[in-house]
Amino acid sequence: MFLAATDPAAPPPHTGGLLAVIPGTAGLLTVAALGIGLLLLLIIKVRLQPFVALLGVSLAVGLAAGLSVTELFGTVQKSDAVSMIETGMGGILGHVALIIGLGTMLGAILEVSGGAEVLSDRLLRLFGERRAPLAMGVTGLIFGIPVFFDVGIFVLAPIVYAAAKSGGRSILLYCMPLLAGLSMTHAFLPPHPGPVAAAGLLHVDLGWVVLMGLVCGLPAVLAAWGYAAWIGERLFVGVPADMVEAAEEARAAIAAERAAVAAERAVAGGGRAERPVPLGTVLAVIGTPLTLILLATFSSIALPPSTGRSVLEFFGHPFVALTLALLMAYYLLGIRRGWSRASLGTVSTASLKPVGNILLVVGAGGVFGAVLKGSGVATALSDAFHHVGLPVIVLAYLLALVLRVAQGSATVAIVTTAGIVVPLIEGQHLSQAHLALVIMAISAGSIFASHVNDGGFWMVSKYFGITERDTLTSWTVLESVLSVAGFAVAALVSLVV
Repeated sequence: MFLAATDPAAPPPHTGGLLAVIPGTAGLLTVAALGIGLLLLLIIKVRLQPFVALLGVSLAVGLAAGLSVTELFGTVQKSDAVSMIETGMGGILGHVALIIGLGTMLGAILEVSGGAEVLSDRLLRLFGERRAPLAMGVTGLIFGIPVFFDVGIFVLAPIVYAAAKSGGRSILLYCMPLLAGLSMTHAFLPPHPGPVAAAGLLHVDLGWVVLMGLVCGLPAVLAAWGYAAWIGERLFVGVPADMVEAAEEARAAIAAERAAVAAERAVAGGGRAERPVPLGTVLAVIGTPLTLILLATFSSIALPPSTGRSVLEFFGHPFVALTLALLMAYYLLGIRRGWSRASLGTVSTASLKPVGNILLVVGAGGVFGAVLKGSGVATALSDAFHHVGLPVIVLAYLLALVLRVAQGSATVAIVTTAGIVVPLIEGQHLSQAHLALVIMAISAGSIFASHVNDGGFWMVSKYFGITERDTLTSWTVLESVLSVAGFAVAALVSLVV
């Protein structure tokens, strides 16, 4: 595996650090416990940026477990020598960076072009006013595939306000189904950072992650919608007037931006007005990469080696599938509707600005996993967990859950847990489908009980005008329902896969 920085056949060479005082497995387990404790301390109390905290803890764990400076950093004399840090960082980012970057740009084009509004408006008309909460849930589920959770809230919140004002009911009835859809896709489906990072660390084909994400995520979101309907009828929260005003200002700014694009089109196209985005186009752009990836996965199972299978596998590779979807979005949502190449470039470049932090945290998680493995700490953890007697999928869920509740970041919980889980699955000859279910368990644990140490908690509270107490009653419990239901499905399916 790419996390390995030493020859697995070589005997453990480390006798320094804490191991000189606490020998053997006990010393390695002590290092692991202290390392995780230090990570939580730095993030929770010191408020250190997770990227810096993960790197610092990786170095501390490596040195305490007896790794030499050469093993961690390589040597200055040998320019071709690859250090453990470079191996961990480069191995995971080589898999994740392209997928996250392409997915982010795709989501930005859908957002700015008005695809979200077209989708939600059509669903609201289709379902009718009585089933408007369900329409919001489906909107979040579909639009959440290509966009980040916080972007989804920003874009779709004004639609929630309008639906809640029109229906005259609690805003919870409308925003909670939407949030459940956005949260499910963010946790369980590529191209979002969590499942993509875990797939890279555990070497799982993204097609299996997509398939198992749908298998586990759809029942989970149905359970969450059930809770949203229940709490929405029992807890009334009015539409926040201040956020409605802010949303109207934001929509006015977006409208001005689109008017500029329309004016540019009118000059270039002889005065033709920009038409609304067709719903079929939005669904085609979102569905194309998922369909191609799934076809490639199934072809590798069902078809013998052939030219046709090679073609499907080529177009179904995540890099190719997402690139094709992005080019479709550029043409169908941009150029064909009058956008200039400069406008497309501006939107794409702006969308990548928040991605840097995510990629650095994911990369630092790869370093942490490499150090755990190279130092022997991961093997000691594996032995200890095997003695506990719980299945790997249960341990993965519990580890992610504890890390999530303790420090708040779902991404940190996923990459840290995946680094610990890697040695637990080595030598077990688990199928790709089963490994994808382990990733689902990690992802489910990473969204449990969003509370005051999670930025998403405050975003939900402030955007929808919900008090902290009511946010705990509604949003925090909703996330827990989504988490437990998703894990329950993953655990059940793992019994037959």
